[in-house]
Amino acid sequence: MRRRTILLALLVPFALAGCNDKQAAQIPPPHRMTAEDIGHYCGMNVLEHPGPKGHIFAASLMEPVWFSSARDTIAFTMLPDEPKDIQAIYVSDMGKAADWDKPGADNWIEARKALFVIESRVKSGMGGDEAVPFSDRAAAEKFAGENGGRIVGFNEVPRDYVLASANTTGAFAADETAEGPPGERPRRTP
Repeated sequence: MRRRTILLALLVPFALAGCNDKQAAQIPPPHRMTAEDIGHYCGMNVLEHPGPKGHIFAASLMEPVWFSSARDTIAFTMLPDEPKDIQAIYVSDMGKAADWDKPGADNWIEARKALFVIESRVKSGMGGDEAVPFSDRAAAEKFAGENGGRIVGFNEVPRDYVLASANTTGAFAADETAEGPPGERPRRTP
């Protein structure tokens, strides 16, 4: 009986490790950005826009969903009509980008591990506010020092910041019922 207990105690950690390996194997790796990748909300080639990009893998979807901005990538996770079976969220690591116009085709960071500079003077490729992602705090602090803004984690990016749309006077208002995606919705006059 003692032998079985010892054997069981030795085998359980290996069995649990195998389960963890299967879960890790289910997380898709980031894809290299190409000219064929089209933004989910804008319907345009993601390479046509400067600034950070993103893509999301959901278990219910065959292909990754691409975004022209990191902010739109985060918005996808907040909108009620989008899939909730998200496996991985990747955004451009702007600390490793050549420059704002060339964020890089394969310098991704898992968004839930990234730091974001929000409320900076730098705008997204579509002209809206951007959540600029970094893997390194020093790079995020340098960017914020040069461009303003504050640093937050993925879960600290304010819902209103991500889902706000601008009207013609430049005032912002959160509006999930407006036609179109965040940052690309039609402008409304007061």
